[in-house]
Amino acid sequence: MTTTKTMRAISQDVHGGPEVLKEVELPRPEPGPSQVLVRVRAAGVNPTDWKHRGGRGFLGDPPYVLGWDVSGVVEAVGMGVTLFRPGDEVFGMLPYPHGAGSHAEYVTGPARAFARKPAGIDHVQAGALPLAALTAYQALVDTARVEAGQRVLVHAAAGGVGHLAVQIAKARGAYVIGTASAGKHAFLRDLGADEVIDYREADFAEEVADVDVVLDTIGDDDYRTRSLRTLRRGGLLVSILPMGGEELAARAREHGVRTELLLVEADHAGMNAIARLVEEGRLRAAVEDTFPLADAARAHERGETGRTAGKLVLTVG
Repeated sequence: MTTTKTMRAISQDVHGGPEVLKEVELPRPEPGPSQVLVRVRAAGVNPTDWKHRGGRGFLGDPPYVLGWDVSGVVEAVGMGVTLFRPGDEVFGMLPYPHGAGSHAEYVTGPARAFARKPAGIDHVQAGALPLAALTAYQALVDTARVEAGQRVLVHAAAGGVGHLAVQIAKARGAYVIGTASAGKHAFLRDLGADEVIDYREADFAEEVADVDVVLDTIGDDDYRTRSLRTLRRGGLLVSILPMGGEELAARAREHGVRTELLLVEADHAGMNAIARLVEEGRLRAAVEDTFPLADAARAHERGETGRTAGKLVLTVG
């Protein structure tokens, strides 16, 4: 394994636009107890990255290195690690929010934040999955316990979390309805969506009824309010943007439905479940574009347009 003591990373000294992201040289980290050191091969870029870059997150003031998605190769293991050995290919999500740092050549994280990378996909595909797929899995499976025959409404269904949620809900046997612009409808039907609504041309609340689960990936107050009207009595709205919870819960009670606010967590069991879905051919990340690590700012610019179908990924080395 390499003996280098430094690494390239994308850091920032201030909050701001994509231009604050700079390539820097930092000391290579060393794994502590129960940690692994991973040589990063690919790392997804997610909306939470540009939100934190702009100062709308949990990390406080910079400097820091962003990034939670990782796919790469174990370089070294810390004391007590039994799951992995140097040379193992792994993928996973660093602990959110304070474990950030994957937009670099090397990163350390808890061994149990990772799973073995499915052999049938490359590092770009694997690096696109962890945060978004775990978010969808924890919302639909762990929280909503979606079952075969249920009706699931996914907002922004062509987005990073949304397009994976469509596939996970289908793998559970659900009837899946997605909202997306018309140009993305064929993409969603290819992923298995049973019904797609153009939110620009129709009010989904007038088109959809008797839904068991709504996955809110937008956080807009109007969307949430209208979504409550689509739920059957006793149905559940899960939002991955955990704000405004008390007011939302009060409105939900008026409709005889429930709400949950979810913040994604690092999850060894969840990563293994995602790996199984990939191996079974039931889950794949749609990667719209890749960028070399040095071009992280361009990836942020692309992501912030809000027009991406699927994921953007940084490639390293």
